[in-house]
Amino acid sequence: MHIPSLGLGTFRLKDQVAIDSVRTGLELGYRHIDTAQIYGNEAAVGQAIADSGVPPDELFVTTKIWTENLAAGRLVPSLRESLARLGLERVDLCLIHWPSPGDAVPVAQYMAQLLEAKRQGLTAAIGVSNFTIAHLREAIAAVGVEEIATNQVEIHPLLQNRKLVDFARQQGIHLTAYMPLAYGKVLAEPVIQRIAAAYGATAAQVALAWLLQQDFAVIPSSTKRDNLASNLAASRLRLSADDLAAIAGLDRGERVANPEFAPRWD
Repeated sequence: MHIPSLGLGTFRLKDQVAIDSVRTGLELGYRHIDTAQIYGNEAAVGQAIADSGVPPDELFVTTKIWTENLAAGRLVPSLRESLARLGLERVDLCLIHWPSPGDAVPVAQYMAQLLEAKRQGLTAAIGVSNFTIAHLREAIAAVGVEEIATNQVEIHPLLQNRKLVDFARQQGIHLTAYMPLAYGKVLAEPVIQRIAAAYGATAAQVALAWLLQQDFAVIPSSTKRDNLASNLAASRLRLSADDLAAIAGLDRGERVANPEFAPRWD
């Protein structure tokens, strides 16, 4: 399973805003679209895909199973509902969005359901999101490491998640970085701005290029056409070893996504 390295995130985008963002992204050349049940925008994403005229087989669409649908007998029906909203026969990748809060539902139980969804042809690949090392170990034990296409987690220059990244790489598990700009906090960093000026690039492009050069997939979002186009162009920017090292020095464990039900982070 090849996950396109640069995709379009849709977190917090709703209704016509979501439709316009995805439609514009597809016009610009994005082919990797990331959504989730809890975002409440699967129907809008599906509408944008339908309006775009881009054949579904040219797209890579990811959705995520919400925690309420992890209990026995609920995951597969919920994914069928997602597919109906998206207007697709299957998604390319389906993730567990978060581990069950308080581990009320065992990892092995919902990973088995996710694997069954794949066997039924509802998704081409499966994976996880926001999984700690402990949760990853359980997922590996449940379905095998070869079935885990990615772990989608928060990674950006201010939160580099090194312990988790090192473990995932040791296991051969791909990583997708969400919130790669930390809601714009990364863009204000003088180191990022200095490097951007040296390359005639934007601060966002530098932050995204830093992630891409480490072989993470990234899924930034935007509602503005210029920003969508600029982010897409980040894949053409190559930073020097000195630049990569300078950005690596910005890590301060500054986590953005940390809801009450989050697991105990590594």
